[in-house]
Amino acid sequence: MEKLGKSFGDLKVLEDIDMTMCAGEVVAIIGPSGSGKSTLLRCINQIEPPTSGRLEVGGVVIGEGHREPDARELMQIRRSVGMVFQSFNLFPHLTVLQNVSLAQRRVMGRSHLEADAVSMQLLSRVGLADKAKQYPSRCSGGQQQRIAIARALALEPQLMLFDEPTSALDPELGLEVLAVMRELAEGGMTMIVVTHEMHFAESVSDRVIIMADGRIIEEGPSREVMRSPKTERAQQFLNAVKDR
Repeated sequence: MEKLGKSFGDLKVLEDIDMTMCAGEVVAIIGPSGSGKSTLLRCINQIEPPTSGRLEVGGVVIGEGHREPDARELMQIRRSVGMVFQSFNLFPHLTVLQNVSLAQRRVMGRSHLEADAVSMQLLSRVGLADKAKQYPSRCSGGQQQRIAIARALALEPQLMLFDEPTSALDPELGLEVLAVMRELAEGGMTMIVVTHEMHFAESVSDRVIIMADGRIIEEGPSREVMRSPKTERAQQFLNAVKDR
């Protein structure tokens, strides 16, 4: 990202965002509500196209000096970038197995048998193979979020985006999801995680970015940023969350 910006009418939500990621890196984005963290993720996978600046993701360049991405390029981006939202967004009328298999058949052209085999492997990976024939309503919130992670992984993304994946869960169920995310990080998955889980940000990510008012106010090695923030605004935010 170079000078990336996003506005909704006169409201500037993101301004002058510069960021580069390496394969295998885990970046945690933290900051107060309304700082633009979720919008940044939505710009990366083109749910919200940026209004200024330049973005390169999945081999596709978007922004100033480049035409709008066509349908093929948008598909290329969305195949290379998996996203897990705050809400689970599972199809309630499909079984757990069908939820994980559907996109594989539609996007990747896998057969029912092939997609289901991959889905079972991924459900085993997140500890939910025994839930394959259940419907999402029969699963806890933590289980539904782990199903959503399996569904995103099924398209074999190069990059995983997590938008506060534990915010809708009680602490115990949130730990189930964080354990899966920790395993993905240890396995070398490239990840951007918007989170309010400060311990996860410090102990699992390689780098922490702090955002406020639509800008990056501080970034650096996780432990360094979390323990010794340099800017007054970052210190104010971290003191607030640590005192809760």
